[in-house]
Amino acid sequence: MKRPNIIHRLIHRILMYRPVTEFLAPRTKAIDTFFLKITKGKHTLSELAGWNIVQVTTIGAKSGKEIKVILIAIAHKDKIALIASNFGCPNNPNWYFNLLKTPECKVQLNGVDQVYVAREAVGEESEKFWQLAVDHYAGYEKYKERAAPRRISVILLE
Repeated sequence: MKRPNIIHRLIHRILMYRPVTEFLAPRTKAIDTFFLKITKGKHTLSELAGWNIVQVTTIGAKSGKEIKVILIAIAHKDKIALIASNFGCPNNPNWYFNLLKTPECKVQLNGVDQVYVAREAVGEESEKFWQLAVDHYAGYEKYKERAAPRRISVILLE
């Protein structure tokens, strides 16, 4: 995983502002889904911020239906970490509960699908991947402040 360059860091600083986050959060999925569709699963608009973006297909914890979500991926060796920040909202994102109930998921990265099994990272492993995430996008620390007292979970895909 590459560290963000100066342009990425500038974009990140803008995205960290609460009004920007509140405006973009409900629109990001639709925009990125559109870009994934027209690029045959290879690119999203969010990649302009220097992020690795994945489309994760889960099974709804309540509905039992297939659900696709677009997330920032923290790739490290043979694992992918997903940060359940939910943009700093007080509750966990739905995909978090979906993966807890049905850990097997499909991940599309750069137009390639692969099956993974999810688990929640704990202890030192969680801290390690949290720090990798913050190194890649400092906004996660802002989300952590906004989400308090909720602890933001790290989900590992293996």
